[in-house]
Amino acid sequence: MKGFGLAFGLFSAVGFLLWTPLTGLKTLHLGSCVITANLQAIQKEFSEIRDSVSLDRCCFLRHLVRFYLDRVFKVYQTPDHHTLRKISSLANSFLIIKKDLSVCHSRMSCHCGEEAMEKYNQILSHFTELELQAAVVKALGELGILLRWMEEML
Repeated sequence: MKGFGLAFGLFSAVGFLLWTPLTGLKTLHLGSCVITANLQAIQKEFSEIRDSVSLDRCCFLRHLVRFYLDRVFKVYQTPDHHTLRKISSLANSFLIIKKDLSVCHSRMSCHCGEEAMEKYNQILSHFTELELQAAVVKALGELGILLRWMEEML
């Protein structure tokens, strides 16, 4: 179980670094664990996905919110009660977004084009290729990218 906490901390650190200007490879020092990640490449790939679905943003976001609610927040396990409360708080925020997006979708103002579905299916495919808990931790680590993308839509 300690591994999950460390992994969550690792991905939180990655999410934090994504908020700073990206210059390529970054070295993360996490206690005695040191990793190197090409954050610039991660941001570039996500930007390409975002740009390709810009017309279908509502649909893409609706699917991503549902993905996090159904496949990430419900499954994440940790003995850390503080982290679980934060996950619960995030899930509650996503439920509000889901409700609003569902209203838009029911009014046919949330268009779902083929590209948005293809990109969402790519994300889902990558998620299902991993062991479930590892995939959940990875998705939580990438949540910062999703939140930044949502902020850019404002």
